[in-house]
Amino acid sequence: MADHAPSSLQAQRKPRADAARNRELLLETAKTMFAAKGPSASLDEIAKAAGVGIGTLYRHFPTRDALVEQVYRKETALLSDAVPRLLAAHPPVEALRQWLVLFIDYFGTKQIMASALATIPGRTAELYAISTTLLTNAINTLTARAVESGDIVLNVEPIDLIRAIAGVANLSTAPGWEKNARHMVDILISGLQVKK
Repeated sequence: MADHAPSSLQAQRKPRADAARNRELLLETAKTMFAAKGPSASLDEIAKAAGVGIGTLYRHFPTRDALVEQVYRKETALLSDAVPRLLAAHPPVEALRQWLVLFIDYFGTKQIMASALATIPGRTAELYAISTTLLTNAINTLTARAVESGDIVLNVEPIDLIRAIAGVANLSTAPGWEKNARHMVDILISGLQVKK
């Protein structure tokens, strides 16, 4: 009887792993579809593009609003969760630089998601408030570590670094705005660094 226990446990775990993979696949596919089609992307299209049935999509996201919200929350969480990883792998000023580059990708997703988010009644302001808190905490942590290391002198509010990049992105309507935003990251870091 004991010989069968491991395979029984594996059988119980497999659906959970498959379900987690399906959920991540649906979130990534939805992000791509919203980027391509905006709020007109249908749940049927998203499920088909992900290679799963519509029932699988509904098991994870019972409404369209739930899917849109989770795509946005995931992108915000990825950016927030990158802070300790970057600080562990790089000197503080490089961690700050790399995080600001990640923010550019996040900002692009946020712009893409804006029209889809606007379809969620009464939730957009709350989602933006949550993301603002997470981003503020992230940039505060990164700049504090870079200041403590002696690599930068910060004579602006940390959130102003994010605002500068968002400003460049908002002003650039042409394709390739990301290049200008990455250039702004280099300018900001160079301006903050202590000259040795």
